[in-house]
Formats: sequence, C-alpha cells, structure tokens
Amino acid sequence: MTLGTAHITSTAKPDAFFARWADMATWPEWNSDTEWVRIDGPFVRGAKGVLKPKGAPQVPFVVTELVPGEKFTDVSKLVGARLTFRHVVTRTAEGSTRVDVTATLRGPLARIWNLALGKGIAAGLQGDLDRLRDAAESAA
Repeated sequence: MTLGTAHITSTAKPDAFFARWADMATWPEWNSDTEWVRIDGPFVRGAKGVLKPKGAPQVPFVVTELVPGEKFTDVSKLVGARLTFRHVVTRTAEGSTRVDVTATLRGPLARIWNLALGKGIAAGLQGDLDRLRDAAESAA
C-alpha cells in the first residue's frame, strides 16, 4: 500500500541530493521525524543501518537499490511489514532536477502499521523533501 508521494523541482544537480542522502548523520536537519541515522560502512547497495524516529524505537534498514544520480531505495524492517522509501531523480528538459519520493508498506501487518505510521509519514513527506531541496541548493 502506498502511504504517500512527494516531488520537488530544484536547481541543484542530482549529485547534490545523493550527497545529502549519503551523509546520513545530517538527515535530522531536513527529515523532521528522524532523531538520528547510522549506516554501517559506505552508502552503497546492500548497506545496512539503523534509524531512530522521534518518539519511537530504533528501526533497522537496508539500502536495497542505489544508482548514483538516478535512484535510491531504503527498506525498514518492521515486525510483519516492510516500510520502503523510493527516491527517483531525473533531469527535466529545462535542465532542472526533479526528485520523486514514494513511501509504501508491504507485509501481513501492513494495515496495522499504516494505522500507526501512515498519516504521519504521508503528512511529513512533502515538507521533508522541501527541506532536502533547500539543503541541496544551499550546498551547491
């Protein structure tokens, strides 16, 4: 089930977004519901880490897809479900960068997790992506 989607257009180049995603220690600067994030090793496909949402227990995650400059997917392992954030970066005909983010839940307990997390994730996606755009543009 899809929890929410968000997109932005930016003057920053795709690499600026991947630099921010790779620097997980800075995620709380633009991701409003994240207390901290740690990754074991470099930001590559297969990397594992732990994310601490504000007011919630730590959640392990895996980078399941990473094509620098194009896409990045992380999957958080919840009891009975998987929470997936897919980030797709494209260049527009005008030369801007477009970033699309989709959050989904899958698994036998997805409906229960949706009741607990769904509205909050959906409500925060666009604001977090707007703050990420601001961070990427200010770094450029």
